[in-house]
This record gives sequence, structure tokens and C-alpha cells, in this order.
Amino acid sequence: MAEYNEKSIKILEGLEAVRKRPGMYIGSTDKRGLHHLVWEIVDNAIDEAINGYGKKITVTLTKVGSVRVSDEGRGVPIGKHSSGKSTPEVIYTVLHAGGKFETDGYKVSGGLHGVGSSVVNALSKWMKVTICREGKICEISFKNGGHVDKELKQIGTTKQTGTTVEFFPDEEIFGNARFSYTTICERMQESAFLINGLTMEVIDEEDDKHNTYCYDNGLVSFVEYVNEGKDVSLKDYVVDEHIDYSNKVSNLGYNIGNTIEKFMNGGIKKTLRIISALFYE
Repeated sequence: MAEYNEKSIKILEGLEAVRKRPGMYIGSTDKRGLHHLVWEIVDNAIDEAINGYGKKITVTLTKVGSVRVSDEGRGVPIGKHSSGKSTPEVIYTVLHAGGKFETDGYKVSGGLHGVGSSVVNALSKWMKVTICREGKICEISFKNGGHVDKELKQIGTTKQTGTTVEFFPDEEIFGNARFSYTTICERMQESAFLINGLTMEVIDEEDDKHNTYCYDNGLVSFVEYVNEGKDVSLKDYVVDEHIDYSNKVSNLGYNIGNTIEKFMNGGIKKTLRIISALFYE
């Protein structure tokens, strides 16, 4: 019989807990969990966009098998943190470290627990973060589950702002860590539907594929998209407090409901409430 005593109690330090029980943080280590890593980084970029910083997010599947997410936001702060470490090191290696607990940095945000970026780092074989901020281009890199490989340093100058995160999932955790271009395109298109004027670009370097999504009319564009080729016309729609599954719009409600479910399960954490969509044939 296995013993259970004082020596059985373990304290997992830093990101060790994430690697020990990844399912607690990303749900699973199958394809769904693998892609959740991408959603966590993309969500941070979207938070910048919905707060008015940047209009384009690019997700690139590289030839080496990594994923690169670039935004046009303010760029991760690059100064020294009160802990004595560089701020990017804190953000990407410490659980529950982030700028969304208070209201000063973000008026609106999807992620509030401060675990996204650090969890992705913990579950990656390597990660590189490039930051454009305050006229500088700075870079920091990590390896083997979030251990600092190269400290933050300035590598150039720029007039641009933004953050680029590139990571390679740990194959010991995810096995065949191959991302699906189609899955990522679907998610980025859904994000573009939700945020008027935001451009979501997806690039597959290995197969030389490229898709760009941008919609100026938000949910109206979504309704038009799911009803393309059907003999219906949109008369009116209202964003409110529940999904109307009336017979008149049952198909529309089904499509919207599924899309919302994907968003909720995928980590965007943005609640869409659609009360009705009125059609006439």
C-alpha cells in the first residue's frame, strides 16, 4: 500500500506546476490544448486592439514548426520590475503576473488571471519575445519550459510599437505538435467578426498559404457570411442578453451559438449575447 505522510506533500515552484498538470491550465494536451496555446497569445494581442492599440494581428506557422504572433500594440513594458527582474521576464515566467488586474492599463480585456503567456512558455521547448517600445527593439528568449535562455537586451531601434511572440510547443507534452492552418484560420476569422476593423492575418510558410480577415460591420458581416447563398435578407439585429432560438431564426441561432461556444471554449472569454435576428424572404 502506498504511504501517505508528510513526505508525500510536494510544493511545485514557479512553472513546474504547469508542466506537471498542463490540463489544469489549457484543458488537455491533445490538438485542442495545443491550439489553446495560440489562443492565449492571440488574446493578449486582441486585448491591445480592443483598447485602441493596433489594427492588425498576424499569426504565422513557420517552416520549423513554431508559431509566431505579432501585434501592433504598445509593446510589453521593458523596464525593470520591482522584483529586480526585467518586466518581460516576469510576464512570461511568473504565474498571475500581468497588467489586467487593475484598470489603469486596460479598460477592457479578455484575460484577467495573468497566466496565459507564462503557461504557454512553460509548455514550450523554446520561446522568443521581440518587443518594439519607446523607440527600441528588445528581445528575450526562453528554453526548456520557461527558463531564461538570453536576458532582455536591446537589438535595434524603431518607430513602431508592438510585441511578437514565437514559441515551439514541447513535444514531450504534446507529442506530434503540428498546428492546423484551418483551425487557426477559423478562429482568426471569428475574432475578426467580433471586432470591427481589426485585421487578422494567417500565414503558413511551409505550404505557402495566406488568409486575411477584416470586417467593418462586425456581427452584420457574420450573419451575412453564415447565410451566404440563402434566400434570406437581414432586416434588423440587436445585441442584447440572450440567444433567440425561435423557429424563424433557428438556423441562424444555431450557427451563432456554435461560434460563441467555440469562443468560450477557446479562451477569448468574450460573451456575445444575441437577442434576435429578423428576416424576411
